[in-house]
Amino acid sequence: MIVKRLGPSLVPSEVVVPLEHLGAVMEEIEHKVDQPVVKEGVIVRHGAHGRPEAIILGFIPSDQRRFDYNFVFGLVLTIMDIAEKHGGRPYSTGMYFASRADEILGTERVKRLRSFKREADPHGVLNPGKVIASGALGKALSLAGAFEPLIRPFGNRVIAKAVARPDPGASVRGIPADVALYAYSCSQCGYCVDQCDQFYGRGWESQSPRGKWFWLREFIEGRERWSQEMVDTFITCTTCEICDTRCSAVLPIEPSWMKLRGRLIEDDKRMTLPPFEMMSAALRDEGDIWAGYRKNRADWFPEDLWEAHGPQHAADTVYFAGCTASYVERDIGVGTVRLLDAAGVDFTYLGEKELCCATPMLVAGKWEQFESVMRSNIASVLAAGASTVTTSCPACDMMWRTVYPEWAAKLGIDYPITVRHYSELVADKIAAGEFAFPATPPLRDQSGKPSGKKGGKKAGTTDAAGEPRKTRVTWHDSCHIGRASGVYEPPRELIRANPNAEFVEMPFNREEAHCCGSVLTLLKDPAVAADIGEARLREAQEVGAETILALCPCCQFQLRVSAQAKGIDIDVVDLAHFSAAALGFEMPDPNPEVQKQWAVFEAMIALMTPQGFADLMGTMWPELIDAMPFGMGPMMRAMGKVPGALDLMKPMFPVLFPRLLPLMMPKVMSTMLERIADRVPMPDYMAEQMPGMMPGIMDNLMPHMIGDVVPLVTGPMVDYLQGKTGEERVH
Repeated sequence: MIVKRLGPSLVPSEVVVPLEHLGAVMEEIEHKVDQPVVKEGVIVRHGAHGRPEAIILGFIPSDQRRFDYNFVFGLVLTIMDIAEKHGGRPYSTGMYFASRADEILGTERVKRLRSFKREADPHGVLNPGKVIASGALGKALSLAGAFEPLIRPFGNRVIAKAVARPDPGASVRGIPADVALYAYSCSQCGYCVDQCDQFYGRGWESQSPRGKWFWLREFIEGRERWSQEMVDTFITCTTCEICDTRCSAVLPIEPSWMKLRGRLIEDDKRMTLPPFEMMSAALRDEGDIWAGYRKNRADWFPEDLWEAHGPQHAADTVYFAGCTASYVERDIGVGTVRLLDAAGVDFTYLGEKELCCATPMLVAGKWEQFESVMRSNIASVLAAGASTVTTSCPACDMMWRTVYPEWAAKLGIDYPITVRHYSELVADKIAAGEFAFPATPPLRDQSGKPSGKKGGKKAGTTDAAGEPRKTRVTWHDSCHIGRASGVYEPPRELIRANPNAEFVEMPFNREEAHCCGSVLTLLKDPAVAADIGEARLREAQEVGAETILALCPCCQFQLRVSAQAKGIDIDVVDLAHFSAAALGFEMPDPNPEVQKQWAVFEAMIALMTPQGFADLMGTMWPELIDAMPFGMGPMMRAMGKVPGALDLMKPMFPVLFPRLLPLMMPKVMSTMLERIADRVPMPDYMAEQMPGMMPGIMDNLMPHMIGDVVPLVTGPMVDYLQGKTGEERVH
């Protein structure tokens, strides 16, 4: 199927010929067909009449987007004619040769098939006109066969043109030319479907890569148009990249969706997932996606390591912690630097100069902001005099290892930086005999000081008799450290070297590992994300694991949230946390902060929807009516007292609201913030920043949502103005 990318379409011609005539058939095809014919074949020892046969599966590369593609189909008749002249036949019946079923399939087989169909499908619903039926299409093809010598020259005159390298700057109906080519190159084989978490999380073919390619073809040909639902469908892909490993045509699927994100959001100014607007505002103001203050970014860093590895220390390697390890799952950062220090890795830390790696802005389609943040991060690393970046977060690793250098080359930015994940650095030390986990480490508190407790195995890993035992753990290959960055073995080497671990593999591991379902699905459809996460959690339970080890902050966040949502009792522990605990360090528990932050995001996700905004507006009708410009507020209140007056105005609301709301929002923003605070359990630092962030968030979202919001608020607003109570509105 890879050859399909050259077409990007294929005209199939599949025949069966006696083995003794194979050479003659191939020679005649070469003589009569001027188009390239890609062939693969199978030799059958006992074919029809017990004689050896060759099955030839032939494909003529072509391009269905061109009118002359239709002429190439005439050459199929030529190949069929050659096969039949040498005692052959069509490979199958399908639609075109159903009238010749007895000849192709054999009379007895056809008799059994017809009997089965009468029993299983008495109304002829399945495959009408195919396989064993006789329809008009087959008769038309038989007639066309008589004119094969006349049709052949037209097919041969079509100029075969390989289009595998389209102009990167060109587009087709706004779709990048290479992505448009891949849409037609997709063979619709379906190998990508069942492994796609977006498909098995929802069950809709439109969410799978095959479904998306098909939709793009329909759009290119003018039969579909963009809706917010379809924009969201491309954005909520988790970028797990498993489809890239399954594609029979080796299409760059995930990179194509990524390219569409930039085209849809950055260029076409469509709406991204609403939570990304909040992240964007926080990143712009404080340099992270969690709305934490920049001044607190380094609060997680152990004080006893500050002098050896803080920003004032010069080293060739920079540890890049990332946002989530800095503000939410701080045990990841703490565990990582403890482990690196114990292994003898010399490194420094950027502190407040570190910004988000900007993965969220890349996948959100906000590429201008991504570029700005990327430039700042690169400059900070180079200013520190470092040439190597090590990370704990797989998304950060992917940015520094793959995405930053690609963008740097495109933008002409100097990028003399190499990337090693911390597990690679520590695994190297283990392999060199320079580091090993102690059997009974001295126990130390979170400050690094001796705790005074007795040394030994990690707390909680003793049997009924009180004897130390190992924790049965499994390993979750995060998509971005695995398929994206190719780091599979170093984390496993750390686990195997850990005296506290009994390691078992999940059935789907390494390149075949399933995605956890985060982050994009979690931000759009939390319930779907929980279903996807549950599949991975159940997989771990099936191998008897007590604990899932992972190293991605987002995977751990998602798996913990999914475990809570589905009532699954299994621990999710960070690899660095687990490793540092084996060194005797008491590690901070990330779970309370994860649940607190998820409560904020879950409430925000529900709020930032048309129904969520409509419900919010329903709590502030007095303020909204008073904020109407041009004296419309008193007029609307007066009309509410005239029976039927507001009902007559309802058709005007879809026109009025989009014009009035931008003028009303500044007047009601303080009230809106109060109502949001009532609904969203925000920490103080986030609430303090909302007055600065929310106006911009609303400016970006409301123009896209207003069309869906107006129908939801029209009835409640009229009810309010008419003085109806809640009970009257219900009845």
